[in-house]
Amino acid sequence: MRTSQLLLRSGLTVAATAVLPLALTAGPAGAASGISVSTTGTTVSVTTSACSQNRTTGVWGTGSLLTSSQASFAEGRKATLAGTTVSQSTAWTNVTPGTYTVIVMCQNASTPAGTQSLIVSAAATPKVTATASPSRGVMGGLGGATKDYGPLTLAVGGGLVGTGVIATAWFLRRRAKPYRL
Repeated sequence: MRTSQLLLRSGLTVAATAVLPLALTAGPAGAASGISVSTTGTTVSVTTSACSQNRTTGVWGTGSLLTSSQASFAEGRKATLAGTTVSQSTAWTNVTPGTYTVIVMCQNASTPAGTQSLIVSAAATPKVTATASPSRGVMGGLGGATKDYGPLTLAVGGGLVGTGVIATAWFLRRRAKPYRL
């Protein structure tokens, strides 16, 4: 339980660290361009509401992910938009760290719905560290066997056990001879 909480917290911290540069650079540009680009680890996703669906093909549009060395929409890694009349989106997975440009072209449009640059940073893997186990073992199973009691407590406990043994022997002896009172 503790390990899963630690990994969850570490994962959220890593995700926040990876998204922070994107949020600082992409905020105003995303609002002005008609698209919103986000990244989570090695996945880049884009969302827009600027496109309308082609009635014959059912396609909303296409997004293209361009590296810094690519110059045109056709050279990039393409993905088809999917969604509803309110919002359309697409995503690219396994994106390596670097600087990219996302361009979204709506179906039947000659101008892009939006263009935005982003930086994908290397996702740091959470560091798993070993934790020390309890030095006295697990506190279960034998009750108080793992706690160190003093000599007085042990003497009283031994006296109670001895009294119980003597009482049991006396009871069994009386039961074996029913004619005695």
